[in-house]
Amino acid sequence: MKNALKRINEESYLQAERVEEGILSALEKAKENPERYPKDKFKRNNQGDFRAIETFSYRVAYRYTEKELRVLRIRHVKQEPKKY
Repeated sequence: MKNALKRINEESYLQAERVEEGILSALEKAKENPERYPKDKFKRNNQGDFRAIETFSYRVAYRYTEKELRVLRIRHVKQEPKKY
């Protein structure tokens, strides 16, 4: 996320802040209700605990358990998706 924000910041500091706030806000919502976002379609054998958020052209993949929500990957949506 730091690298993405650094690249955005080179063009526009304000846009970098908006993207960061958008991603963090979406993650906060996911923390409150982990099933709010759809199952991650790029996760093989996904039983539903791997989810993905798309915001500001970034895709944030996460996994949740009873104890935690762990961010696994943040990628721009135009990048080639990686199955995992």
